Amino acid sequence: MTDPAPFAFVEAGADAACRAALDRADRLRDDAAALAALWPQARVILLDEQGHALADADGRLCAPRGAQVSEGPGGAGAGVFLGLDADGGAWFALDAALAAFRAPRTLDLRSAAALWPAFDASVFAQARAMQHWRRRHRHCGVCGGEVAFARGGWLGRCARCEAEHYPRTDPAVIVAVSDGERLLLGRQRSWPPRRWSVLAGFVEPGETLEQTVAREVLEETGVRVRRCRYLASQPWPFPGSLMLGFVAAAEPDAARAGDELEEARWFTREDVLAASARGEWGGADDDGEGPVLSPGISISRWLIGRWLAGERA
Repeated sequence: MTDPAPFAFVEAGADAACRAALDRADRLRDDAAALAALWPQARVILLDEQGHALADADGRLCAPRGAQVSEGPGGAGAGVFLGLDADGGAWFALDAALAAFRAPRTLDLRSAAALWPAFDASVFAQARAMQHWRRRHRHCGVCGGEVAFARGGWLGRCARCEAEHYPRTDPAVIVAVSDGERLLLGRQRSWPPRRWSVLAGFVEPGETLEQTVAREVLEETGVRVRRCRYLASQPWPFPGSLMLGFVAAAEPDAARAGDELEEARWFTREDVLAASARGEWGGADDDGEGPVLSPGISISRWLIGRWLAGERA
């Protein structure tokens, strides 16, 4: 398939399903000497306080060598070891405030996902997700003690009770629901005007993914799902979710918006084709009236495309 999204997005069973942008090289995370030796020639993604990456004047990723940034990755996991690329080169992430390096500009992750090569955007997403987790887990959730980071930045250990904390990823389902002829879409109040998307929601404790699909669709729209099938997944680092994409068959129930949506309704194939033709924000010939779909970098838009191509549960 043609990969429309940069965040390691792959179909179930695709040849690339077991390949990531980087070899995470877990074997090296406990080897401080090996990480220090890799640092001088490693590429370092520098993130500012807002989680934006340093970029050059043209908006491309600016990832200097470690030797240009500092003498080493720093103690207590200051520099997060991201992994090794296909050529064996190491990649780290570091808060820009700790680096003796400056760049002309910065770029946010959503913009980078749309503009950068998939590799650069994927590594940026990994770095941003790690930064978010570390900044929000500086104190132990068990006793409140201060957390220090180890294992290349991937383990937080409480200095008081020695409880260990690891990066978390929140699983969420995202589903293209059809009654056989129409596609069910919803919109949230916080979204840009006219933006519509397929439905999504977080997995709750004790649920299977299939149960989550049925519950979320019923809660958000009142529509009953008969069956569903997994298609693909996409890390969604805003800030740290894993989107698990499904297609579902549902009863042709009247759609109504639940508490989380401003509106929910069924769209015909012609409606969806027209929305797709408008682009993400409406084109030059747009009348400013019809719906527009979710961004092309998202698994949401890919699921809509699969439905248009005839994918069914």
